[in-house]
Formats: sequence, structure tokens, C-alpha cells
Amino acid sequence: MSNQPVKNNLQLIKERIQDICANLNRNPEEIKIIAVTKYVSIDRAKEALEAGIVHLGENRDEGLLEKWEEIGEDATWHFIGSLQSKKVKNVINHVGYIHSLDRISLAKELHKRTEDTIKCFVQVNASEEASKHGLAQEEVIEFIEKLKHYPKIEVVGLMTMAPHTEDESVIRGCFKQLRMLKDQIQDMNLPYAPCEELSMGMSNDYHIAIEEGATFIRIGSSLVGNEQ
Repeated sequence: MSNQPVKNNLQLIKERIQDICANLNRNPEEIKIIAVTKYVSIDRAKEALEAGIVHLGENRDEGLLEKWEEIGEDATWHFIGSLQSKKVKNVINHVGYIHSLDRISLAKELHKRTEDTIKCFVQVNASEEASKHGLAQEEVIEFIEKLKHYPKIEVVGLMTMAPHTEDESVIRGCFKQLRMLKDQIQDMNLPYAPCEELSMGMSNDYHIAIEEGATFIRIGSSLVGNEQ
């Protein structure tokens, strides 16, 4: 775990984002940082909010609800892990975004349980790794077309995780493919699937993700550390 407080870590990340965006002629305000707090205490999550973070991400319903009890609507909550249909009722009305929509059974449960429209990212297994969740790229458009039957679901974008590799060209290829798929869906002009966002990039590869069009990056260890 870094000995630097979250505020200092955030400043370093923001400076790097500004440098990347300057080279791309992108507005750094387009990049939203999700602090992944799944391995840290409630106090560390609060420290992230005090540093100026708005978005917090959790991947387990127990962890999200525990922090929600203390933090509540002071944060915009993102569920970033694989979500079992039976767990939907626990989290649905506490989160602003679901990053792991990848099957119709989950869509049905989200639509049934949500009080309002729920913003969802369709999870894509861009790296085609057997160990990862998400749809194959060739399945995504057909899947999104089926979501028209669930009007409480808004497909705001696509999400993926890059493979664990030192080969940046492989990582970049995954992110580039996701961006191209996002553009293709955007061009379909589906009212329930504006698909304007890309959730991709974590502590080790967010710089590549931003270069390839990420609008949400999910940062854990290099921002809030790893306490637990």
C-alpha cells in the first residue's frame, strides 16, 4: 500500500490524465475516476470523497451495503463486479451504475427491481479469456437489441477488462476494439442505448485506456491503496 494519502495520489493521477489528454486534444473533464474501494476501509473511502472523488466502485453486495450505511448518497456508487441475479435486490436502489450487464436473466431482474431507470454498461470480454466474464464481441449487438424489451435499462456504454500482460499492444488492441464496437452501437441511434461511455482502464493501464477513448477509469491500488 502506498504511504501517500489519497489526496496526493489523486493529484498525481489527475496530472497524468491532463498530460495524456493534452497530447490527444481531449478535455480531461471527460475522464471520470471511479475509486475502487473494495479492499479498503470505510474511513479510506471517506478519505477519497474528501479528496474530491465523486464515484466509488464496489464489486460485492456486502461491501457496497456496508459502506453505503456510512456514506450513502454522498457518493455516486458503481457496481463493478459480476452480479448474480439473486443479489440484484440488495444493491439495485443504492447504485447509479451497473458495469457488468452480460445476460438477459440479469437484465430481467434489474428491470424488475429498479425504482428508476438504471444506467448500465454492457460487459464485453474483449480479451477473449475464459476466466473473464462478459459477452464475446460478436454477441454484443444482438444482446443490446434484445434490451429494448426492458425500458428501465439504459445502456450508457460498454465495459471491459484488459488481460494481465506486459504487452501494451495487446492491451491497446482490446481497448481499441471496444471503442470501435461502442461507435458502431452509437451509430444505431437506439433511444435506450446511447452507448456514449467506455468503462475501461485500471491502475496499471488507464493511460492506454484514455488514449483509446475511455470515459470512466476504475482505479484502486494506485489511488486508495489496498488495506485489507
